[in-house]
Amino acid sequence: MRGGDGILGVRSSARSPEANSPKIRTQFLGRREKWLVILGVALHAIYMLSIFDIYFKTPIVHGMEPVTPRFSAPAKRLVLLVADGLRADKFFEPDSNGSYRAPFLRSVIKERGRWGVSHARPPTESRPGHVSIIAGFYEDPSAVTKGWKANPVEFDSVFNRSRHTFAFGSPDIIPIFCGALEHSTWNSYPHEYEDFATDASFLDEWSLDQFEGLLNRSKEDVKLKQLLQQDNLVVFLHLLGCDSNGHAHRPYSTIYLNNVRVVDQIAERVYNLVQNYFKDNSTAFVFTADHGMSDKGSHGDGHPSNTDTPLVAWGAGVRPPVRTFENHHHENTVRFVDDHVHDMPTPADWGLNGFERQDVNQADIAPLMSTLVGLPCPVNSVGNLPLGFVNLSKPFKPLNDYSFVLDQIEHLISISDYEAAKMLSENLRSLALEGLHYFQTYDWFQLMTVISLGYLGWMVYLMVHVLQEYTSLPRKFFQNDQSVYLQTNTKKIYFLGCLLMGLVCVILLVEHSPPLYHAYFAMTIFLWVRIFREYRFLRALWSYMLGKEIRYFAKLLAKLLASFIVSVFVLEILVKSFMDRKIYTWIFLIIGVFASVYLQYSMPWGSGLPVFVWLACWFLSIFTLMPAEIPDNTKLVVSSGFMIVIIGVASRYLDMYSRESKFWLSLTHEVQKSKSNIIFLFQVLLVAFSAVMVPLSTYRRTEKQELLVLHQVINWSIAGISIVLPLFSPTGLLSRLTSIFLGFAPAFLLLSIGYEAVFYGALALALMAWILFENAYLHISQTSKSSSSTSAMEDDLILESNERCLRLSDMRIPLAFMVFFNIAFFGTGNFASIASFEISSVYRFITIFNPFLMAALLIFKLLIPFMLVVCTFTAITKMVKVPLLGCYFLVIICSDIMTVHFFFLVRNTGSWMEIGNSISHFGIMSAQVVFVLLLFAVTTLYTKHIQIRSSKRHSRKHM
Repeated sequence: MRGGDGILGVRSSARSPEANSPKIRTQFLGRREKWLVILGVALHAIYMLSIFDIYFKTPIVHGMEPVTPRFSAPAKRLVLLVADGLRADKFFEPDSNGSYRAPFLRSVIKERGRWGVSHARPPTESRPGHVSIIAGFYEDPSAVTKGWKANPVEFDSVFNRSRHTFAFGSPDIIPIFCGALEHSTWNSYPHEYEDFATDASFLDEWSLDQFEGLLNRSKEDVKLKQLLQQDNLVVFLHLLGCDSNGHAHRPYSTIYLNNVRVVDQIAERVYNLVQNYFKDNSTAFVFTADHGMSDKGSHGDGHPSNTDTPLVAWGAGVRPPVRTFENHHHENTVRFVDDHVHDMPTPADWGLNGFERQDVNQADIAPLMSTLVGLPCPVNSVGNLPLGFVNLSKPFKPLNDYSFVLDQIEHLISISDYEAAKMLSENLRSLALEGLHYFQTYDWFQLMTVISLGYLGWMVYLMVHVLQEYTSLPRKFFQNDQSVYLQTNTKKIYFLGCLLMGLVCVILLVEHSPPLYHAYFAMTIFLWVRIFREYRFLRALWSYMLGKEIRYFAKLLAKLLASFIVSVFVLEILVKSFMDRKIYTWIFLIIGVFASVYLQYSMPWGSGLPVFVWLACWFLSIFTLMPAEIPDNTKLVVSSGFMIVIIGVASRYLDMYSRESKFWLSLTHEVQKSKSNIIFLFQVLLVAFSAVMVPLSTYRRTEKQELLVLHQVINWSIAGISIVLPLFSPTGLLSRLTSIFLGFAPAFLLLSIGYEAVFYGALALALMAWILFENAYLHISQTSKSSSSTSAMEDDLILESNERCLRLSDMRIPLAFMVFFNIAFFGTGNFASIASFEISSVYRFITIFNPFLMAALLIFKLLIPFMLVVCTFTAITKMVKVPLLGCYFLVIICSDIMTVHFFFLVRNTGSWMEIGNSISHFGIMSAQVVFVLLLFAVTTLYTKHIQIRSSKRHSRKHM
């Protein structure tokens, strides 16, 4: 409730006498702020989807008929082997003894087939990779919103065109492509088989056993045997072992490297089974991988370790090896719409420089398979047929359009000028891909303009709300002009808004625009209508500034410009930090020096507090110099547990013995010692116990043993109990924040694998430095104002019983929050990269593959540092007595300034890593409004009862 000379009191009294009621005032504020939050969530959700319409539209194929090949199929059947998560270098390179891990497939490369590197495109995940291999196109990134499980746009595939498809493998892949396919026979193992604590190569053996069992059953099943003798058949074996072992043990581990040998043996056994069963030499074989694996055991981004996968093809229709007599490197000259050219020389230790290499884009594998088995190319395919792989007497022509160019091609074919026909076909294909790119970006300017105006309108509307509800401006305006908050006639504004929206809707309907286009325009128009509705307030603001003396006006304008420039400068540095996280090292080195120098004005160096702030900031600056790929270091995690205990004990000591110090006055609170001591000791014991459980749980995994049920129960219990305990801790600022810090520490330790556990303690120390700085700033400002004139107190109007109006200098709090919030993003890795999630950190809680629970644990670990930042931010607003929601809205404005910048940095050209990172940067910032809101809702449980201690000497009554 806001009373007295509060903002709402001014507005309500101007509108109606009845509005002075406290009940009415409280309900009004609640409704408006809830409305703003809902509007913000909806706006960011809708606008975040706009990048898919602007940059990455997937064409929906209507009425396009498949093109039947005009040649006899060289193969009756195709065997596709996909080793999930197999890196190209680990497949081709020798081991430490100089022996190659895939002797059979190397013999294929040298004696009967072709080889190369298949270049995947981000996101390098299993579902998009298999879509690219089997369907020949790069899936719409919006498929991630459905968890890579459902098709956002139905597409054609090699499996669809086959007479029958036999598929065996993972339950996460096989049902996606064969679950609704009537002409298919498939099976998958249960999810429980995917245990990261064991060697997962047995999953590959399972797929082989299923295929072998199929051939054995056909000896007694006449119908099955007849089906197997047909043409246009596809056999698909999904081999998940390398992916699971890469996640659990890393791609340089013995288990992963041995799994490479296993898939090579499976390829040999499949080849022998097929040759012995069919005996017609009419089978084509393709061996590849959907994506690779980074050194840290993850994938998803555009790093070569994730995009470079092996490709080996042999059998019917495949060209034999081509020998080269010099260090020859075949550059992949086939480009996709991003004009990306792969140029990775063949390493000498692969031992394959004497055999011609044919690199392909991953989408090129689909037309290759279709050609080999004589199937129409999938109609969604954007792949190019890699002619270096096929051995045909006639050129392949997947064209079916009657145009002048095609007539020329037909003529060239009729006169047997195949080379000229091939060149003309490639030119036409390039034009078709350029047309596809044009279609994908057709509405670029229109949508960019609308979305940009929408973001600008949202920020202006939010700023108007902050000025109206959380500053002293309304009182000053009301004194000069009582018509500022009179109920205005907004019917004309709404009528013009509806008229404009109706006109836009008609135009969009005529152009057959998607429904989301209507949402983009409607949101933008609605926001600007709401802004024009506040024209009386904006007019009063302008008149207020112009009505001041020139000296005062110049001073006010200078303050506004300085605040704006500093804010934008800080936010632009944060934007740059998404590309180079080492920027935070310089930020905290500089902050440490300036903050400690500032503190000496209220806290002498002899107190040790300026030195503490200096060292805390410098300690935190170390972590953004460390590698994003966190190395395993169990001893460091255990040591971090005891460091956390020491920090908690030191904080507890200060809380108990520094109550009367002017430096700690606002941070301490009277507590019931017996109760608080028991809770504190229990929390310390849980942190120490979790540090002990870290090596015990890790030992089981390193020994390739299942995690004991007892260990799982203990770990879950420690994490769960410790999170609840802060709710019962004392309500003093320092007491409650210390309890929150200790409460989340056990869960964070159990989810840590290396130096990120140290980062948790370093972040807490830096947050304490922030609190000390704000405490000193409060002390200095109160001392300076006590000697100033009473007119200078106008800005301290009471909003609520414990709050004052926001001032321009309070902008430092949202900016500091943005810095700490982003260091929580990047302090232990590159959160903006898809591949930064360290899945091995969940193995102390669960080892059986469960994507939803594992993802939940990963997200929870990443949220813990953010929760510390948000709890500290909330406590500081209470200590400084500024409105939390007002500061929250300023945080959202800062976030949206960065969001707009990232919106213009989204790319659909260049390297695939650049494309993926630009999307993730925009997505992270756009979702931050919802993300921060959810964190505030959760942390309110811990911070709503925090009480700030004050004395008569350090407080003054607001008038």
